[in-house]
Amino acid sequence: MSGAFDDLRARIAENDREIVARVNTRLRLVAELWQVKEEQGAPRVDPEREARLRESLAAANEGPLSPDGLERLVTELLDLTKEELGS
Repeated sequence: MSGAFDDLRARIAENDREIVARVNTRLRLVAELWQVKEEQGAPRVDPEREARLRESLAAANEGPLSPDGLERLVTELLDLTKEELGS
């Protein structure tokens, strides 16, 4: 394979590692947030906040990720967070 091919594969692999690291960071931050919410007697899940998150990410999406693809990604991220942290 060509050098360009290998370079692109290496960059994709690095990007994938960064995604995993960012998801792990998100999980840690949400766990901290949920602890604070528990101390304050607030519910863990805030549907209004989730709606604002979706709107914010849709506004920030410059593509090529489609709006439908972004919706799937956010839904999976929120579901994964709840599953991993046991909501």
